[in-house]
Amino acid sequence: MNVEELREYCLSKKAVTESFPFDDVSLVMKVVDKMFALIALDSHPTLIALKCDPERAIELRERYSAVIPAWHFNKKHWNNVIMDGSVSEKEVKEWIDHSYDLVVKGLTKQQKLMING
Repeated sequence: MNVEELREYCLSKKAVTESFPFDDVSLVMKVVDKMFALIALDSHPTLIALKCDPERAIELRERYSAVIPAWHFNKKHWNNVIMDGSVSEKEVKEWIDHSYDLVVKGLTKQQKLMING
């Protein structure tokens, strides 16, 4: 997946917004102002950082060479996924879904109402 495909997939989720946090080299994807993904715009191959529960984060790092700790975040809870062709689009979408669901799960009832109307 390239940057635009990652962006479109993230934006297809309910209540997702995007922003440029610090500069024009990354795109932050949020649900109700909580970040669930960061897409590096200047990385070749494309790189996406995703929130993950700690056990799953470690499992994915051990299983895939293209999944490494995201050192710019809490390394136990975030993975960088290098889009070098070694992981399938289906797997990446599942990991994006997991990150999104993990963030939504941690929202307050009021925030969840904002998503579901």
